[in-house]
Amino acid sequence: MKQFEANFDGLVGPTHNYAGLSFGNVASQSHAAQASNPRDAAKQGLKKAKALADMGLVQGILAPQERPDVHTLRRLGFSGTDAAVLQKAAKQAPALLQACASASSMWTANAATVSPSADTCDGKIHFTPASLVDKFHRAIEPATTGKLLKAIFDDNRYFVHHQPLPSHPSLGDEGAANHTRLCQAYDQAGVEIFVYGQSATNAHLPKPQKYPARQTLEASEAIARLHQLDNDSTVFIQQNPAVIDQGVFHNDVIAVGNQNMLFYHEQAFWDGKKKLAELRGKLQGPLHLVEVPNHQVSVTDAVKTYLFNTQIITLASGEMALIAPTDCEENPRVKAYLDQLLTMDTPIKQIHFFDVKQSMHNGGGPACLRLRVAMNDTEIAAINQHVLLTDELFEKLNRWVDRHYRDRLEVTDLADPQLLIESRTALDELTQLMKLGSIYLFQQ
Repeated sequence: MKQFEANFDGLVGPTHNYAGLSFGNVASQSHAAQASNPRDAAKQGLKKAKALADMGLVQGILAPQERPDVHTLRRLGFSGTDAAVLQKAAKQAPALLQACASASSMWTANAATVSPSADTCDGKIHFTPASLVDKFHRAIEPATTGKLLKAIFDDNRYFVHHQPLPSHPSLGDEGAANHTRLCQAYDQAGVEIFVYGQSATNAHLPKPQKYPARQTLEASEAIARLHQLDNDSTVFIQQNPAVIDQGVFHNDVIAVGNQNMLFYHEQAFWDGKKKLAELRGKLQGPLHLVEVPNHQVSVTDAVKTYLFNTQIITLASGEMALIAPTDCEENPRVKAYLDQLLTMDTPIKQIHFFDVKQSMHNGGGPACLRLRVAMNDTEIAAINQHVLLTDELFEKLNRWVDRHYRDRLEVTDLADPQLLIESRTALDELTQLMKLGSIYLFQQ
């Protein structure tokens, strides 16, 4: 039986804009109010996904969410026609309109936490949509995320879908952005690493002082229980509060793993030596721990270039490749480190740079754009095949983007009723193209 780690990339939505909504995300805030290009953003993401498919990886696409979210605006007291709702929100509460028009679901690393069948006691793949309670513009995503995942992974012989955790800060959950899995082979039992920013109940553990810690220990422990993971297959590590306060809002901004390799900054973890020793004790077989020294790459440079928000993939040859944003190539210190990395005794033998600047300017790099699902060939055969990226689907999606997406979007355009019509028209066509069914409220 063959085994894979499939990447499901979020398709950037038609309302991709720079509203600067994410406090604690330096890139998001620093580009606030600039004009965006939704068409370029979607095409940059598709090009990166297609390149990985051409490298031999299983590559899927996740549809965007309906935005502007008029249904949520109505729950907040705005009434009348859809156009009236948008206009009233823009006048009375523009911050709410901006939140309800965010295209943040493109960053599918925050869509859910996924545990493969090799790790779970019932031998099924488990999904828990992230609750994302720390940011309002993301907290409105989980219901549709759950529908979308069920539309793709819909065979209960192989897949188990959980509800998001209760919506409370003590159970803050940001999905796979704070979770990674190490193993020797994707179909073999591995160790799942849950990284949290703070504990809601243990006052003795440190907390960041400037920016919020979006993931709690209690949320991570709950997901491990839901996914039927035992103690030998889990490690809970606290992220260093000092790096959270420097803009490392998720663990995937300071560490990334693949198979038996963990690539991380030396300041990534609190009590890191002890926890990495625990990881070494639980993972059977060789483990490659690649620690990047602060004197070579500072936390500031790591955040600016998203060196760790890269993807590490395993090629058919068995070698690993690093999928990095061009920002890493453009930073002399980070580029010098990556040149050195290729000479070191690590599994990474190739580095590929991709232009995803539309996403980067809003706070998400290559790793933010994908949700990883380790599967065997039987499980892959059981999913909705129409979401898997082929040459044909790639061409169809690019033509779809050309038909429906604007090439320039200002934050003030979010109140334009025509943008809502354009977005719904595009999504209705997309659900038919990818055989997703009626997953959006406007379709029901």
